[in-house]
Amino acid sequence: LALQNEVESGYETLIATLENQQQRATLEDGVWKFPKGDEFYEHALQQTTTTDMTADEIHKLGLSEVARIHGEMKEIMKKVNFDGSLHDFFKFMREDKQFYYSDDAFGKAEYLKEATAIIEDMKGDLDQLFITKPKADIKVKAVEAFREASAGKAFYQQPAIDGSRPGTYYANLYKMKAMPSYQMEALAYHEGIPGHHMQIAIAQELEGIPDFRKHSFYTAYVEGWGLYSELIPKEIGKYEDPYSDFGRLAMELWRACRLVVDTGIHTKKWSRDDGIKYYAINTPNAEIDAVKMVERHIVMPSQATAYKVGMNKILDLRKMAKADLGEDFDIKEFHDVILTSGALPLTVLEKQVKAYIQSKK
Repeated sequence: LALQNEVESGYETLIATLENQQQRATLEDGVWKFPKGDEFYEHALQQTTTTDMTADEIHKLGLSEVARIHGEMKEIMKKVNFDGSLHDFFKFMREDKQFYYSDDAFGKAEYLKEATAIIEDMKGDLDQLFITKPKADIKVKAVEAFREASAGKAFYQQPAIDGSRPGTYYANLYKMKAMPSYQMEALAYHEGIPGHHMQIAIAQELEGIPDFRKHSFYTAYVEGWGLYSELIPKEIGKYEDPYSDFGRLAMELWRACRLVVDTGIHTKKWSRDDGIKYYAINTPNAEIDAVKMVERHIVMPSQATAYKVGMNKILDLRKMAKADLGEDFDIKEFHDVILTSGALPLTVLEKQVKAYIQSKK
């Protein structure tokens, strides 16, 4: 009776509303089609990136980064003596069985064992890069069966504030074909150490600042740090396997393409198919990944630009600090400046770094 009287009528109202909306829907996908759509998108970019970068600047940055990363990938092709085009190499990396664990309990256990080993190994090298380190520990865990079909590829759960639960790097092992071994190292660094676990756990444990700053979330800062954290292990000798280094570049490339496609759809009148095609041509990812990402661009204008803009801002600030301080530059001090104020808008983070530079002088 409840289904007939309440639920059914609710669905009928929803269906009628959607059918009414469909009459006004168009095939264009970008917000440019709406009144003041351009102004809306520029505002969305400012909110998402916490910078004053324009859509055109972000688009050009994306194109430049895609070209650079493609160049670095071609160097890896030479290292492994691959004969063929970059697109051929993408196909090889996507399809060759050597890069995938078996889709059974044994394969999943091996993946978790290796991911844990990567994080444990990185723990031993943190003193090279950091002054402040989190008190909370981290564990690696498979996404539970009840939610693995709908959950993302990998994600991080922060530790309990009272210390009763460690941070958790969740790896989604629902389909092992979606978790290539060559991306395992970069994923572990991004979600675990020195990525989200370092940043989020340290923020929670800060003293002398208001609680809201311990738990604030600016996507460009948080995900920018995560993406930056995929790179810094390479600078101390990680990614010895060139295929793992390709995995790192593939993940960065995906974020660089987001800059191109998001701005392409919302300011340059790209279609849904244009966006999917761009990903298919320029990345090693499966087409279904491209479809999901383009649909995310369409319904969440600007959101996906945060990651690469955030990473590049941190790299730009590091470059500035190195140039100004010369031999007095200390990577551990720089990371302390980045991590010991909680999540910040990138404009505020820049002020923090400039103040650090002046204090050193």
